[in-house]
Amino acid sequence: MDQEVLGEMNTDLIVFAVLFGALAAVAMIRLIKGPTGADRMVAGDVADTLVCCAMILFALYSGRGIYLDIAIIGAMLGIVDTMLVGRFLEKGRREKHADVAEDRQ
Repeated sequence: MDQEVLGEMNTDLIVFAVLFGALAAVAMIRLIKGPTGADRMVAGDVADTLVCCAMILFALYSGRGIYLDIAIIGAMLGIVDTMLVGRFLEKGRREKHADVAEDRQ
């Protein structure tokens, strides 16, 4: 590739890395401050997605494909994590509503 094209590509990767860093900071604030478990779960999922995107950018920057494989595995584990935490939160909500229904009787 031409050196000018490589320089422009590196500049673009740096801009996107800064953008992903800012978005990750906002997600971490919501992860810490989130009033409910669902807010924290969504913030964690956003952070996982941002990490996967950052790994893809790093794979482009370094020219090594192994980081793409790791990003794909991280994305797949993120989906499983979201499903498991969602089930856990739903189970707790069902038990809470069952306790309220018993108290009314």
